[in-house]
Amino acid sequence: MDAALFALAAGYGVWASADVRATMVPEYVPAWFLAADQVAGALACAALWLRRRWPTALAVVLVLVSAVSDLTAGAMLVALFSVAVHRPPRVSLSVLALSVVTVAVYVAVRPDPEVPPGVLAVLGAVLQAAAVAWGLVVHSRRRLVASLKDRAVRAEAEARLRAERAQHEARDAIAREIHDVLGHRLSLLSVHAGALEYRPGMPAEDVARAAGVIRESAHRALQDLREVIGVLRAPVGELPTPALADLSALVEESRRAGMRVDVHRDVAGDVPDTAGRTAYRIVQEGLTNARKHAPGGEVEVRVAGGPGRGLAVEVGNAPPDPPAVPAPEAPDALAATGQGLVGLAERVALAGGRVEHGPTAAGGWRLAAWLPWPP
Repeated sequence: MDAALFALAAGYGVWASADVRATMVPEYVPAWFLAADQVAGALACAALWLRRRWPTALAVVLVLVSAVSDLTAGAMLVALFSVAVHRPPRVSLSVLALSVVTVAVYVAVRPDPEVPPGVLAVLGAVLQAAAVAWGLVVHSRRRLVASLKDRAVRAEAEARLRAERAQHEARDAIAREIHDVLGHRLSLLSVHAGALEYRPGMPAEDVARAAGVIRESAHRALQDLREVIGVLRAPVGELPTPALADLSALVEESRRAGMRVDVHRDVAGDVPDTAGRTAYRIVQEGLTNARKHAPGGEVEVRVAGGPGRGLAVEVGNAPPDPPAVPAPEAPDALAATGQGLVGLAERVALAGGRVEHGPTAAGGWRLAAWLPWPP
């Protein structure tokens, strides 16, 4: 671009020089003035290599020189174009106004005997305005491209942040799922392993039953873990999602572990997937906590609701029975951290419901939640 504009300005200077020599009138254009004009035109073309560094200053100087020099007009037009490209429109329009004023000075100093002064002034102003207009178009296009690039960069950054946020949310969901599933299985293992450890003289049938429950719970825990790991490895997938229909199997597992669980279910209609899945996790968390913190205590599970009324889930347990022998201390893996209730509250909130929990007057514990069920 620099070489093309330099060649354009120099070519205009050569053409104008030949035209001036052919039409030179001594009383209007002395010979010494033509020589000085040629030197000024050459210097103006050479100065165009500085147009990117000092576009405004160069344009002002060339505009002023063009008021008396005919051969600097090409370089002056290139300088006007450069100002319009590299500087704000306000600056370029100010330089254009100055150049239009110099047109009147040029017509007065360098009149053309063959062209009327008005036509010469209008022609000069139109050429200068065209150069500035072209520069403004290039300036606007460059700003548009820069804006689009900036918008693309911001969109890419926002997409990356959304992807990271989605990854964090997926990790949180997987962590809650692992806590809910494995916590339930490991609590069953802990109960039966503790019974085998602290009751070595128990009947062989009880030992076999406890060992069978331990084996089954370990097998199911491995299956659940494989399902979660399979979701992590798969390019697209969803976590295994139990439904309210699986509640009977969950309660039966707890009963086989020796828990006394009483279930009251009064549900009218098909429970929505989100509400059913959340209700299942609520009951699972309540049974797990009762098994860990209130061994031997009776547990009551209530699930009731219908379309338009919502789904109410309540898990309450009585105080733990006094142990016949000193109970073992809970291992670190099963120690109470409260993370289960925190994750459960987040799960219920995402489903649009509410949850409450706390001790009862009788010394037990109550976990209750309400989940929306559209009509």
